[in-house]
Parts: sequence; structure tokens; C-alpha cells
Amino acid sequence: MRLSRIIMALTVGLAVVAVPTAAGAAQPQPQPPANGQPPPDYVPAPASLTVNPATIYLGESVVLRGRNFGPNEIVDITVSVAPLAASVPGQAPARRSDGSAVAMTTVAYPNPAPRTFTARTDSLGRFTRHYRPSDVGRLTFTAVGRESGRTASATLTVLPKKRPPHHLPVTGDSLGTPLKVGGGLVGAGMVLMLGSVLWRRRNRFGAGSAS
Repeated sequence: MRLSRIIMALTVGLAVVAVPTAAGAAQPQPQPPANGQPPPDYVPAPASLTVNPATIYLGESVVLRGRNFGPNEIVDITVSVAPLAASVPGQAPARRSDGSAVAMTTVAYPNPAPRTFTARTDSLGRFTRHYRPSDVGRLTFTAVGRESGRTASATLTVLPKKRPPHHLPVTGDSLGTPLKVGGGLVGAGMVLMLGSVLWRRRNRFGAGSAS
């Protein structure tokens, strides 16, 4: 009797332990996404747009790089231009007679660069485009994916063309050597002239006494 009770107690205990395990196994397990599509709660990374370099001189080109747009979609890019502020690095501010700063106006080429153009992304939602601005000012690029609706923007500063370097003015140090040489030549000329005059006088007086 005692042995049968022990066997019955062990059987009941094993059954109790096995119930949670069986219940967990019976619960539906998450399935991998079908056709490579992300799960419903997946949040994609925000789209981004970069311009390299961020500051150029008129006539130079930049590279636009977009990331995290829709795969294999067309991205519309628009360009807006604003005048340069007087505090833009590398650009001397224009000032009125009262000392107030004047904003730099935009300067355009005869054949302006497009203000709207497109780019196509790869399977990872990336694209690369080259752009050569034809305006002086602060350019803002805005990219919008046609299918994904994702958007991003970037800013570029375009400065006027580089001016050729001006020759440095001649300073006193650089004039010192020529002046010294010139002064020496003048002094030597005066000595020679005085010597010639004395020589002539001596010969004249010598000829008069001999007669």
C-alpha cells in the first residue's frame, strides 16, 4: 500500500510539471515575415540627405547622397536659393555708409542649373547624384520619395568665384636693398664727378704755370 501511494504521488507530480510545458508548446510561435516584408511593428530609419562639400565656390560641383528612402523608387529633388547673409564665412560683408550690413544678392549663370530633378534609389533605398550650382547663395535641397513619401533636406553655401591672389605691396624691408644699392651708386658717381673736376682744374693750372 505504501509503495503504491508513493508511485501515485510521483505520477501526479510529473503530470503537474508537464502541464505548463505542454501549454507553452501549444502557444503559437511568431513566424518569420513572408516575402521578406518587415513585421507590422517595424519602424524604418528616417530618410537622410547630405551634401558634400557643404561650402563651395561658384563653378564647383557637389555630391548629393540619400539614405533610407524606399527601395527602387524615384526621388524628386527641389532646389531653393536664398541670398547669402553678410556673416557667411569666407565672404566679406557688404556695408552701407552707416555701417549696417547688406545681404548678398544671388548671381546666376546664363544657363542656370535645374531647380528640380530626380534620382532613383537602389534596393537599399540609397542614391547618389552630382550637382553643379549656377547660383551664389544658400541652397536648400529637399528630397521626397514618390512611393514611400519619406523626405529629407540638406543645405549648401555657394560663394562667388575665387579672385586671383593680389600681389603683396612692396614694403620698406623689400625696398631697403634697392635703395642701398642706388644710394651707393649715386655716391660713387658724385665721387667720380668731383675727381674729374679736380683733375681738370689741376691740369689747367699746371698748363698756365708752364707757359
